[in-house]
Parts: sequence; structure tokens; C-alpha cells
Amino acid sequence: MSEYKFRYHPDPLKTGIFKNDKSMTCDCCGKRTDVYYTGPFYSVENVDYICPDCILSGKAADKFNGEFQDPVSMDEVSDPAKTDELIHRTPGYCGWQQEYWLAHCDDYCAFIGYVSWQDLVDMGIEKEVMETYRNDVCMIPSEYVKKELSAGLNGYLFKCLHCGKYFLYTDID
Repeated sequence: MSEYKFRYHPDPLKTGIFKNDKSMTCDCCGKRTDVYYTGPFYSVENVDYICPDCILSGKAADKFNGEFQDPVSMDEVSDPAKTDELIHRTPGYCGWQQEYWLAHCDDYCAFIGYVSWQDLVDMGIEKEVMETYRNDVCMIPSEYVKKELSAGLNGYLFKCLHCGKYFLYTDID
């Protein structure tokens, strides 16, 4: 488990969106960091490295007038504070085409990671994922879902923070 506590992306080191392979200087605060963000950041400025603290505090989004999630590529929830947290203080994830953030129980789900169909089978949740599958936002899940971001059907696993149900978002090349 990561030491960085993001409600909607609980383990960004495990998902690979944070890297810790070298020391970098954060473009936001100017401090050296051994952990840095490698995911999408929507801003007119070119930002290469952001430390976890500047994401968590919202400083990076404020300084660069940026967003970690495209607001039109996410489900809606009723509380604007939750949307603000997701867009401005939560590390995103990398998708093949366009990342999409799922919600359930009127809150955003936690991004668990990239998964293949076999991962879902190994976790024992493939039937649940088929039951929670939403054809309005993703391709039909199947044995062709893979976790590597490459040509084909890619899988992104989410979990509801309230009821604990798993959801799969997929996209294809």
C-alpha cells in the first residue's frame, strides 16, 4: 500500500501512475522528490513532473490551472466537492484512448488498477463485473480484456467506496 492517501486512487505506486525510479524536481513546488506523477494532466502549460504532495494539496491544479481528469469523461455525482477532489486532487490513470472515471452510490469509485480478464477470474469477481457492466461507457468485457496498454481491449478496475462492488471500464484501440 502506498503512503499517499488518495481516496479515488488509493495506491498510485502499485498502479504505476507514480514512479520512484529516480529523483526529480517537482514543476510545481520546485522541491526534489523520489516519487513523481506520470499520468495525464490537462493544462495549457507543459508540466513534466509533479510530486504527490502538490497533487494531494491541490497546488498543482491551482498553479497550472490544470485537471487530472477530463470533466466530460466521468460519471456525475451530486456533491461538487467530490468532483473537485477527483479533478484537482486525485492522480489520474492512463488509458488507451480516453480515460473515464466511474461512479456508484453517488460517489466516485476508487481506481484499483489495470486488469486482464484472467485477473478478474483470479480475484473471483468476473461474475460481479459482468453484472455491473455498463454498456453505456465501455466495450463488452470478455476473455480478451488485457491489462497492458496496447492494441486490443484494455481493462481498468474500479471499486465503489460505499457498497464495495467492482466495476470494469474498457476501451479499445
